[in-house]
Amino acid sequence: MNQTVKRISKGVQRRWLQAENNRRILRLAMEIERHAPASDGRPAVFFNASSRLAWMSQNAAFSLIAAWSLRLAGVPVTHFVCQAGMSRCQLGTNRNDPYEPPPCAACIGQSKHLYANSDISWFKYQPDAQLEQSILGLQQSELMAFEWQGLPLGELVLPSLRWALRRHHLLENAGTLYLLRQYILSAWSVAVEFKRFLDEKQPQGVVVFNGISFPEAVARQLALQRGLWVVTHEVGLQPFTAYFTHGQATAYPIDIPADFQLSDAQNERLNGYLQERMKGNFTMAGIRFWPEMAGLSPAFLQKAAGFKQIVPVFTNVIFDTSQIHANVIFPQMFAWLDEVAQIIRVHPETLFVIRAHPDEERPGKTAEESVAGWVAQNRILDLPNVVFVNSSEYLSSYALIQRSKFVLVYNSTIGLEASILGAPVLCGGKARFTQIPTVFLPSSPADFHRLAEQFLERDPIDVPPEFQQNARTFLYFQLFKTSLPFESMLEPDLTPGFVRFKANVRWQDFLPGQSESIAALVDGFIHDGAFLLPNGGD
Repeated sequence: MNQTVKRISKGVQRRWLQAENNRRILRLAMEIERHAPASDGRPAVFFNASSRLAWMSQNAAFSLIAAWSLRLAGVPVTHFVCQAGMSRCQLGTNRNDPYEPPPCAACIGQSKHLYANSDISWFKYQPDAQLEQSILGLQQSELMAFEWQGLPLGELVLPSLRWALRRHHLLENAGTLYLLRQYILSAWSVAVEFKRFLDEKQPQGVVVFNGISFPEAVARQLALQRGLWVVTHEVGLQPFTAYFTHGQATAYPIDIPADFQLSDAQNERLNGYLQERMKGNFTMAGIRFWPEMAGLSPAFLQKAAGFKQIVPVFTNVIFDTSQIHANVIFPQMFAWLDEVAQIIRVHPETLFVIRAHPDEERPGKTAEESVAGWVAQNRILDLPNVVFVNSSEYLSSYALIQRSKFVLVYNSTIGLEASILGAPVLCGGKARFTQIPTVFLPSSPADFHRLAEQFLERDPIDVPPEFQQNARTFLYFQLFKTSLPFESMLEPDLTPGFVRFKANVRWQDFLPGQSESIAALVDGFIHDGAFLLPNGGD
């Protein structure tokens, strides 16, 4: 079978599966509405305009699951849904052609299926001539800091623009300027429509996808200004798991009791997970990064033998939405790498291994501003004490950590795992796991430099004994307490990262008594709970 026939066959199969999934959604929605208790209370609002276009993403599914569980718990639910409500949106942006309009027809069509038989308020794009005139002559830097009627629109749209363009440092060109203006105009249109929607519905609270993508960020800010509760959600660490929080999901706030200790069974469960992960057997948001995991090659070991010590440098994807929380010590990751480069140049006795994040070269999401580009631009490989591991190389980070003097990370999860392995870890950015003492977190660039110099000279490095145990506790909470599993309801679609409801899912599965995950959702929404599995996933 040639490639054209395969492509056509796969397209037909994808459309058939999508139609089947849409029929399941309609059936479930009708059954849930039929059995939901009557209520005249204030509704909960659901808004998710940034996690999918034509297919059902995991976050689109999690939003539906949460809404249906609330309906069956007696809470009215209403959906704020985009109907070509933005001139440009995050997922609908073509970074190669900024002037191409988003695929609104396909997105609206899928929304009609997802929110079938639900209470929906559609919103459309509302041009504002006064705002458009006010930003017309502004330069890029001025637009980034632009505020309008109390809303920091420039600040709110920047993470989305950086994500859409796959870079932190925006290019100074007409296309970028056009998108920035359109994002600001679109964010304000969402704000106007959402204010009107809130006035009409008078909800008790709002549930949004991640709270960083600009439509949801605007809605979150407006809801908080009115004193409403706001819940954000993202994919969890385990396959088919969701993370819900009253904070910002991309910051991953977790409240771990001070006296919490892992039991023997919990330690064994965590060890099992770590053993599989260190073989490369894991996925994130439905994507498997490592088809294989290679050990350290003889050539690498021979090169390393010529140096006193090894220090790996683990980087992140510069446009990832987590970076807005990480950039508290350095202004952004490449500023941190510039500092690391200075350290590398004055320590020829140490072999530094710079590792690019695997997501930098993911098909369809390739970074335009990458660590590989930084390495080339700064001629880092001209230094004899540097090895660069690109995104597509499947070298085992764990084998590297085990041979290292200490580990440098920005805010990557590998820092948490390195701490679990007993390695000293020095962060360049604020990470999820720095909420509790798990690694060394400097207070400033100067403090980072001072600690790095100390670690390079000191032998051994004095690591607080609680770091390793705290790291285990934090990872356990992330995996088995905060990540609500829905694998009994969902299965992977043909497109990686997208999902379908399983054929055997019934409306009763969304009742609070049917699963710990649904119980945790309802407790979090109705009783201000922490969205934790009640028994820790045991």
